[in-house]
Amino acid sequence: MNVPATREDLMIVNMGPHHPSMHGVLRLIRDGKIAENRTIIQYLPYVTRWDYLATMFTEAITVNAPEQLGNIQVPKRASYIRVIMLELSRIASHLLWLGPFMADIGAQTPFFYIFRERELVYDLFEAATGMRMMHNYFRIGGVAADLPYGWIDKCLDFCDYFLTGVSEYQKLITRNPIFLERVEGVGIIGVEEAINWGLSGPMLRASGIQWDLRKVDRYECYDEFDWEVQWQKEGDSLSRYLVRIGEMVESIKIIQQALEGIPGGPYENLEIRCFDRVRNPELNDFDYRFISKKPSPTFELSKQELYVRVEAPKGELGVFLIGDQNVFPWRWKIRPPGFINLQILPQLLIGEMIIDTPEVQDINSFSRLEYLKEVYGMIWVLVPIFTPVLGITIGVLAIVWLEREISAGIQQRIGPEYAGPLGILQALADGTKLLFKENLLPSRGDTRLFSIGPSIAVISILLSYLIIPFGSNLVLSDLNIGVFLWIAISSIAPIGLLMSGYGSNNKYSFLGGLRAAAQSISYEIPLTLCVLSISLRAIR
Repeated sequence: MNVPATREDLMIVNMGPHHPSMHGVLRLIRDGKIAENRTIIQYLPYVTRWDYLATMFTEAITVNAPEQLGNIQVPKRASYIRVIMLELSRIASHLLWLGPFMADIGAQTPFFYIFRERELVYDLFEAATGMRMMHNYFRIGGVAADLPYGWIDKCLDFCDYFLTGVSEYQKLITRNPIFLERVEGVGIIGVEEAINWGLSGPMLRASGIQWDLRKVDRYECYDEFDWEVQWQKEGDSLSRYLVRIGEMVESIKIIQQALEGIPGGPYENLEIRCFDRVRNPELNDFDYRFISKKPSPTFELSKQELYVRVEAPKGELGVFLIGDQNVFPWRWKIRPPGFINLQILPQLLIGEMIIDTPEVQDINSFSRLEYLKEVYGMIWVLVPIFTPVLGITIGVLAIVWLEREISAGIQQRIGPEYAGPLGILQALADGTKLLFKENLLPSRGDTRLFSIGPSIAVISILLSYLIIPFGSNLVLSDLNIGVFLWIAISSIAPIGLLMSGYGSNNKYSFLGGLRAAAQSISYEIPLTLCVLSISLRAIR
C-alpha cells in the first residue's frame, strides 16, 4: 500500500450555518485534527458529540474500526451487551425524531409523549454506564463494565411497557386523517433516486430497498436473533414514518431476545492488553510503580486501511481508517449519515408547498405558523357556536334578575341581596352558594334520589339549546317545531325539583320543591317562552 506524504498543515472546518444542528444562527471556523492526534482510547470520549441522539453508535464505530484492523475478538457477552445498548439508542433516536416531526406539522401532543419513554431509556443508560448521554462505555474488545444487578429485569419491564406506548402512537397518529393528509404522497423518493443520491437508513428502506447493514454485514451478533427489516414501497413521508415506527418495534424484539439469551463470561477481551502495546520504559520508574501513574493501554494500529460501517438510526455511519504502525491513526475519515441524506432535500422541495417543507426534510425545525393557523381555524369554527350560547345564558340571567325584582315589588318586600352591578350576578351567586354549601346531602334521606334530581334539571336546561340554529348547515331542530320541543324539554326540570324535595325526607324541603316547580310552571317557563318566541320571530 502506498501511503501519501504526511500533511503538516491544519484542516479548516466550517461549523455552520449549513450544519443541521446549528439552525443557521451561528458559524464557527475551527482548525485541527483531534482524532489523528489521539489514541483510540483518548479519542473515545469525543465521539459522542457527533450525534448526541445516537451516542452508542458513534462509540461502536470508533472501537469496531481498530478491532477489525487488528483482528481483535470480542467476547460473546460483550457483543450481546453492545447489541442491547445499540438498540436502546436506536429507540431513543427515533423517538426524538418522531416528536419534533409531529410538532412540525401541527401536532404537539406526541412531542410530550416521546420524552416519557426516552427518559426511561436514559435511566437504563445511566444505571449501566453512569452517564445519561455521553457514556464512554464501549472499549476495544468489549465494554467498560458489566451490567449491574437487576438491570436486565428493569430493561425487560421497559420493553413490555414500550410496546404499549407504540400502540398509543399508532392509535394517535397513524390513522389520524389530518396526519395522513399532510404526509401521504409528500416528498416521494424513487428507488433510482435513493441509490444515486447515496441515501441510507429509513430514507432508503422507505423507497422500497431492503438494505440494512445489520443483515448485510452481520456485525456483532445480529444474525443470532429473529427480526425483520422494515421497509415500504411508496417512498413518501408517510413511508419514512412507518419504517421508523416498525424499527422501534423490531428493536424491542431484538432487545428481548438478547436479554433472555445473554451468556455468561467476560465483558472485555483482556488478552488484547498484552499485544500490540507500546512499550514505555518509564513503566518501571518510581512514579509509575509506587504512585500508580499508569496510563490507559494503547494499541499500535497496523499498517493497512479499511472502511467500517454500522446501521445507525439515521443511516450508514462509517469510518475510513488508515494505520501506520503507530498509536495514532494516520487517517480517520467519518461518513455521517444525516448530512448525506440531506443532499436530496433541494430536489424534493421542487413543486411542493412551503408548508410541506418540515415533513419533507424530516429534521428538527418547528413550523409554528401552520400550528397557529390550525388553532385559529378551530377557534373561528367554535365562535359561531359559543356566541349564541353565551348570549342566551346572559339573557336567562337577566330574566331571573327581572323576575326576582318583579316578585319583590308585587309582594311588597325588600328585594334580594345584590351580587354584582344591579344584582345581575345574583343567580350565579345563588348557584355557587348552593354548590359549596356544607352538608348538602341529607343524612336521613334518599341520597341517590336527592343527587339525581338536580342533574335532571340541569340536563333539561342544556337540552333546550338544541333549538338554536348554530349555522346554515348546523341545525339540530327545525324552527317550526323548536318551540314545542323547548316546552317538552323544559317540563322535565320541575320533575327534577320534585325528586330532590322528596329525596330529602323533609317535608319543608318537599314543600320547597313543590313551590319551585309551581313557580317554574306558572311564570318562569311562560316568560322565557315569550322571549324565545319573539327571538325566533325576529330570526325569521
